[in-house]
Amino acid sequence: MDTLLAAAVVFALRLLDVPLSTVRMLYMVRGQRGTAALLAFFESLIWLFAITRVFAHISSPAQYLGWAAGFATGTALGMTVEGWLAPGQVILRVITRKDASELIAKLRGMGYGVTSFDGEGREGKISLIFVVTQRRLLKKLLKTIRDLNPQAFITVEHTQRASGGYLRNAPLWPSVRK
Repeated sequence: MDTLLAAAVVFALRLLDVPLSTVRMLYMVRGQRGTAALLAFFESLIWLFAITRVFAHISSPAQYLGWAAGFATGTALGMTVEGWLAPGQVILRVITRKDASELIAKLRGMGYGVTSFDGEGREGKISLIFVVTQRRLLKKLLKTIRDLNPQAFITVEHTQRASGGYLRNAPLWPSVRK
């Protein structure tokens, strides 16, 4: 029973350090050194506890299974946590052949900074709309655009930094409204 409990502890520890690793890497890519360093500290500390447990029961295959299962499950959990946090900003480009004035007014009414241009595409006149927003607002923003203009061509690009102009603020944990 001691061996199974030790394997469960290794599994649980990996459920902690692997998601931290996933989120840490995203903060590193975005250039947020302080947050990445803090996450790295806790990730490595937890990893040391986990590997110590494995070496304490090195002859037990259950330790290896706990390590591998914790790593696999922790990877999925890390991706889920990263999706909840959705750090960073994105640039949306919306190209529409339909009159964009209603869409622009709606987005501005929702608090987004919107920049638009008239142009010409392959099939004639178009409107080109740019919106920089926090990534955690992306799903709601895409739904709004699709509701008003289902034929719009939309591209989304992750951006490392945005400064100046107007960027709608989004709380990390949105309040629950009834």
